[in-house]
Amino acid sequence: MVPATMAEMWTTMGSTIASFMFIWAIVRQYCPYEIRRFFEKYTHRFMGYFYPYIRISIHEFSGDRLKRSEAYAAVEAYLSSNTSKSAKRLKAEMGKDSRNLVLSMEEYERVTDEFQGAKVWWVLNKALSPSRSMSMTYYPEQEKKFYKLTFHRKYREMITATYLEHVLREGREIRLRNRQRKLYTNSPGYKWPSYKQTMWSHIVFEHPATFETMALEPEKKQEIIEDLLTFSKSKDFYARIGKAWKRGYLLYGPPGTGKSTMIAAMANLLSYDVYDLELTAVKDNTELRKLLIETTCKSIIVIEDIDCSLDLTGQRNKKSEKSGAEVENKSNKERKEPKEEGNSSSRVTLSGLLNFIDGLWSSCGGERLIVFTTNYVEKLDPALIRRGRMDKHIELSYCSFKGFKVLAKNYLNLENHQMFDTVEKLIGEIKVTPADVAENLMPKSPLDDPEKCLANLIQALEEAKEEQEEAEAAKEMDEESSKENEPTKEDATEPPQVNKEIEKPDT
Repeated sequence: MVPATMAEMWTTMGSTIASFMFIWAIVRQYCPYEIRRFFEKYTHRFMGYFYPYIRISIHEFSGDRLKRSEAYAAVEAYLSSNTSKSAKRLKAEMGKDSRNLVLSMEEYERVTDEFQGAKVWWVLNKALSPSRSMSMTYYPEQEKKFYKLTFHRKYREMITATYLEHVLREGREIRLRNRQRKLYTNSPGYKWPSYKQTMWSHIVFEHPATFETMALEPEKKQEIIEDLLTFSKSKDFYARIGKAWKRGYLLYGPPGTGKSTMIAAMANLLSYDVYDLELTAVKDNTELRKLLIETTCKSIIVIEDIDCSLDLTGQRNKKSEKSGAEVENKSNKERKEPKEEGNSSSRVTLSGLLNFIDGLWSSCGGERLIVFTTNYVEKLDPALIRRGRMDKHIELSYCSFKGFKVLAKNYLNLENHQMFDTVEKLIGEIKVTPADVAENLMPKSPLDDPEKCLANLIQALEEAKEEQEEAEAAKEMDEESSKENEPTKEDATEPPQVNKEIEKPDT
């Protein structure tokens, strides 16, 4: 008798649910949207009097996807550490130093957490953003993720005042412990609307450079280290003086003097992320601002070879004048060759770059370093590298003997050798970059011992010295020949002689 009763009960329940779904489908199809919206609003309000739970949503992005929420990242880190044991569906990512896996909850997974006797529930949801224009039909809709926290309303004051603060504090500490530094590069602007395409793409930053391994004078090295560490601890100082918490560095010098290595050493010293900004891939100043907003705190924004990235060399008021024929030929060429999306030239201006460095938008976030590198500092506009924008100018020049000793320690594990005196004499007479010295010190086969590597370096230095002397001699000969061909002062003042024929009288 009991099974029959259960079967009848399930049959009745199934028919009731089917009838309700049928009626609801009819209402949704034929009832006007305004009326349905009116009933839904008051139904939720009516149910709120009886529903004993409160929900709080924490979205990944606020506004028009301008910046990832710090609260969302903190909640994500907190849940990855505190709820990974209770969740049934997890996703794994490589943690710091690629030594362990960091587990976090998968989408739509529900986990439980307890705090001071209160039980709460976390769910990771996602929603699709509605289409805003017809152009969106070419791209799938973008996903918007958010965490939803549910708790009983009797714990409202404790959850909002104490628990959420606890979650954010613990989440930030967990992020710092598990933080894996990354190297970012900007994606072309025309790809941003595409599915899951972000403004910045990244890989794990694993560059091993440190200040200890750099071929630089110890005094200069210590000065840079102290400047960086002082900046990283000066949040209150920058707030007191009314400046954004950022600092600009200009690295300049000949190629091969270690500018990129310096950036890697700065990132490793401070444990900052690196954003390698490619200006030629930025469409205009608006995209440049969006890229700046997407960068995180504790980061280094790098523009390498700033003198080659765009036409920012100070020729602001000098524009080449083109004839009408040239303009007409250019317009005809543009009509014949259709523009491909993504291949348009960058319209980033010097003004936009200056605002990027220290304008109003540069205060969106803190603890950032902005680093420019160049081989020819004289080509840059003075407004771009003045103090206040590029606060510290660091010249990386040719290798000195102290720099050589650092490289010898790195490559050959030598602190002193009888051949060092010869190297010191040659390095003092010629200009050689640290990259050239390092290449000659590097063993090329298992049979290369330190003596052979030093001999190779001395031979290379001697050859470079001979080439330098030949070049100087050739230069002196050219100068002497040019002086000989120049007219003397007497020749310049003597009037030109006029040859006149004397007419002889006829006989």
